[in-house]
Amino acid sequence: MSAQEKTASYDDLQDMVASNDSGGRNPAGLTKKIIVATAILWSLFQLYYTSPFPFWLQEVVRNWGFDINVVIDDTKARSIHLAFAMFLAYLSFPAFATSPKHRVPYQDWLFATLGAFLAAYYIFFYEGLVTRFGAPNTQDIIAGCLGILLLLEACRRSLGLPLVIIAVVFLLYNYLGQFLPTSWIISHRSGSLSQIINQQWITTEGVFGVALGVSTKYVFLFVLFGALLDKAGAGNYFIKTAFAYLGHLSGGPGKAAVVSSALTGLVSGSSIANVVTTGTFTIPMMKRVGLSAEKAGAVEVASSVNGQIMPPVMGAAAFLMIEYVNMPYSQLITHAFLPALISYIALVYIVHLEAQKMGLKGLERVEPISPILVTLLKVVSYILAVVALASAVYYGLGWIKTVTPDFAFLIVCVLLAVAYLALIKRVASFPDLEMDDPNSQVAKLPYRKPTVNAGLHYLLPVVVLMWCLMVEQMSPGLSAFWGTAALSVILVTQRPLLSFFRQDQGNKTALFKQGVQELVDGLESGARNMIGIGIATATAGIIVGAVSLTGFGVQLSGIIEMLSMGNILLMLILVAIFSLILGMGLPTTANYIVVSSLMALVIVEVGKQNGLIVPLIAVHLFVFYFGIMADVTPPVGLASFAAAAISGGSPIKTGVQAFYYSLRTAILPFLFIFNTDLLLIDVGWAKGILVFLSATIGILIFTSATMNYFLVKNKLWESLVLIFAAFVLFRPGFFMEHISPTARHIEPAQMVEEIAKTPVGQHLTIKVAGVNPYGKPIEFYSQLTVPQGDSGEDRIKALGLTLLDTGEKIEIDGKASPKIIIDNVELESPAAKVGLNWDQTILDVALPQSSLPKELMFIPALLLILGVAWNQRRRKP
Repeated sequence: MSAQEKTASYDDLQDMVASNDSGGRNPAGLTKKIIVATAILWSLFQLYYTSPFPFWLQEVVRNWGFDINVVIDDTKARSIHLAFAMFLAYLSFPAFATSPKHRVPYQDWLFATLGAFLAAYYIFFYEGLVTRFGAPNTQDIIAGCLGILLLLEACRRSLGLPLVIIAVVFLLYNYLGQFLPTSWIISHRSGSLSQIINQQWITTEGVFGVALGVSTKYVFLFVLFGALLDKAGAGNYFIKTAFAYLGHLSGGPGKAAVVSSALTGLVSGSSIANVVTTGTFTIPMMKRVGLSAEKAGAVEVASSVNGQIMPPVMGAAAFLMIEYVNMPYSQLITHAFLPALISYIALVYIVHLEAQKMGLKGLERVEPISPILVTLLKVVSYILAVVALASAVYYGLGWIKTVTPDFAFLIVCVLLAVAYLALIKRVASFPDLEMDDPNSQVAKLPYRKPTVNAGLHYLLPVVVLMWCLMVEQMSPGLSAFWGTAALSVILVTQRPLLSFFRQDQGNKTALFKQGVQELVDGLESGARNMIGIGIATATAGIIVGAVSLTGFGVQLSGIIEMLSMGNILLMLILVAIFSLILGMGLPTTANYIVVSSLMALVIVEVGKQNGLIVPLIAVHLFVFYFGIMADVTPPVGLASFAAAAISGGSPIKTGVQAFYYSLRTAILPFLFIFNTDLLLIDVGWAKGILVFLSATIGILIFTSATMNYFLVKNKLWESLVLIFAAFVLFRPGFFMEHISPTARHIEPAQMVEEIAKTPVGQHLTIKVAGVNPYGKPIEFYSQLTVPQGDSGEDRIKALGLTLLDTGEKIEIDGKASPKIIIDNVELESPAAKVGLNWDQTILDVALPQSSLPKELMFIPALLLILGVAWNQRRRKP
């Protein structure tokens, strides 16, 4: 059978996405209408819940004298969200491969209705549940048991067995752990059926916990935004634009695939949908210029999966992160942006090296080559124009809100409408983008100017979304609502307006109706894509609930610490392997919930014991990065199967190759744990640019070394030198600390005197010995910021510390030193927040000192790279 015969048709691919994301059942008649209507109703409910409309409506209702509450609280919203997901899961996903695909059996109607009712149990029996809080009656326990069983079955249908098995194991542990001998580290005493059901189904600690709350509050709107943008035609626009600018380069279609996947990833959180959206066009193109089926599929998979780490619309797990870390989404975007950008640059470079090794060419140019200087001037002028426009909008909006606060919203809507009409008028002067057949024998690159201009209006809702998130600092849900509102207007009006400005004879009413139909289809598609995510977050909540009820997280930290022997690097490797193993069976969101709830705090604690103060956001991003590998890792990498269906290659080989490509970017999580500059934590503009340049060069050099190709094929010693140079660029402080230390160590008895001389805002690191909450002796490091204060005593007091010289002597580094203990720590003080407590002994104090900048280490690293480049140029034919 030829490769061409093995490739899947477009309809087959849509079926694959449907069976994974929105259900494999396709009934007709009344059943189909019920499913479609329910999905649309779910989308409308989510838009209502996230919007400011309920609060405005509440004022109107009260003014009319009605005592009705139209604002839906978060807990009730979670119940409604899960009720919709359960109902649609049973109607959309068949029980088995042999189950009917074109009708819904009677038992599935029963399960769907009962599942929805039990998910909404909190709403129906709210008054009773409030009065017996923490003490469920027999009815509650029966409802909870049935609800959990139906949720697990819905999870099996929509996501497969792995997550169900893990949830069942934790439920069994929750119940049976109480019967284990007390000497066992994993025994607990919280396992009665009443406790379990109360935790899992009645309170917001289990199924209806943070994970489902994030799915309800944030994720749905972003998935809906992506679905509507795709319906509008933005996916095709992103692909064509990438090809217009990159298609002529060596391995051009591969590079265009990476960039178009990045652009699609900006507004999509689903790896599989991203593969099918961009891959149907890019994979055949890559094969045409010479890449094998497996490598073409792997490039698309690696690019699409990385779309989940690309702001502003990251994968669903990113929204869980802002709740777990308690951080604004705008700040998370700032931390995640640089590693995401660097990972995409590395993927483009991987394609370039593959093309160079195989001697591949790009597609034939259709436009003359622009001089480099002209191109640079164009780029600079575009950047300056965007900066000027952004500044004008920022200060203009600020002025409007100050001068006319009551009419600011109306004025902004009018200005957006004017901007939209101006963009549509420009777009109308260029032809619409056609969907090309990538399997045709002759492929022409699109012209750049008409391609870029043909979809400028698609950028407007993305700009609205970004503006609300980053500038207005709105919540992610409200930002997505305004972005979706702008996109809905565009979807409905773009065709009639284009027809009007082109002065053609098209039926404007019919075009308007077509836009309305596309909006309705988008509302349905967005809701159906959310079924799996809603079920996954609810099921993962079972695991989180069991962990919090039994205290398993603390017990696991002891086990992990023992396995890693207290070594932070070994521990990170264990966590990465654990994530990858889970990723073979779990979707990315569930993987992140499980690993972060079990491992995140453990990494922070072991880091503190090793003298490495790791910010919590760095740990969660570490888990997130390895969690997204779930869609790549064989044997269950669904994105790899989708790509293989397009390319005609082997799914397992495609998955292995994609995993091999993705590992180039998997070094980044290890790096930003040890060098938080990569996450732009406490980094200014100038240093941020330097970090970007050094990290980009570092990842390119590391990629060259591991691909065994720089300018020509590497010799072994050249690869080793390049890896060493990349390490220096990534962690210059590791080497500079030995040459010019950044801290000086003093005896604890001198702490009060020395802190008085230390500039305010500098970091002070203290090593203490004490016991953990379970009575085990530990030593760990804590970092404090030097506060304001006229004297050393005032500054120590401002930290919330009271120190006591016991008059005893202890041995520190072979010398006798006065024993200084922490006599008291004030509640909620800076000292209490970093884990300091009374009766701990201070072993060491490190204060900052003037030292050489660590960036000087970039010079020898760059010289090593230049030396290898010079040596290879001599061998280049």
